[in-house]
Amino acid sequence: MNRAHTRVGVLASGAGTNLEALLRATGDPDFPARIVLVLSNRADAKALEVAAAAGVVAEALPLSQFGGDSAERDREVLRSLRDHDVDLVVCAGYNRILSEEVLRAFPDAILNVHPSLLPAFAGGMHAVEQALRHGVKVTGCTVQLLEPGEVDGGPIVLQEPVAVLDDDTAASLLQRVHEAEWRLVPRAVKLWSEGRLVRDGRRVRIVDAVSERAATGAERGAAPPPAQEGPHGFAVAERSGGAEAVGSPSGGGEGSPRRQDPSPRIRGR
Repeated sequence: MNRAHTRVGVLASGAGTNLEALLRATGDPDFPARIVLVLSNRADAKALEVAAAAGVVAEALPLSQFGGDSAERDREVLRSLRDHDVDLVVCAGYNRILSEEVLRAFPDAILNVHPSLLPAFAGGMHAVEQALRHGVKVTGCTVQLLEPGEVDGGPIVLQEPVAVLDDDTAASLLQRVHEAEWRLVPRAVKLWSEGRLVRDGRRVRIVDAVSERAATGAERGAAPPPAQEGPHGFAVAERSGGAEAVGSPSGGGEGSPRRQDPSPRIRGR
């Protein structure tokens, strides 16, 4: 299927400020992604109101609706993401740990924002308070790819440092960390959608253009490596050294996927 924009599903548990930042970005006609679905584990999450006001499908999936069975709730999350043909999942202040079933269904296609410079202060929702108690001089935020294994242990896509001031409170520091998140989340979604992220093991590299992924071979006079199809139909370009592209490798920043023969080794788009 050829389409102009990456279809994004957002998972959120709170006020939805990162969602608002992403909605502002997607309001630009040239932005290569659109939000098509917002899910929350809390019926009272303001993020649902933010989504509804923007005309985005919004649904609450509280645990009580599933008899306290988190695995069944995550299966419903997965069903909804698939029903809305979501390409990229963004966890924007989502305070639940996703099941392995969900993580494996979207390999290299779940972005998570965390309010610290990972791996520092990982694995919880109180990273800003932990940073203050620890006395660090610099904290910040991280956008990472989620994958099965250690919580907050996935490959890092982007980070932005935030200085800790002597008179900071948890509230004042959190506000500045949030402001950094509002910059990073749209940028990460844009990079993913343009196919400008290349993963090599735990390292994620940003390239200037899709064609750069084939530059090494082209410089030697070799033909560019063929694009391969990932699990959701997004083409990826294989690199020497085992690196792989993550996201939609469309030309011109439109985010349009190219369907090719599948490769069992490459997990990205």
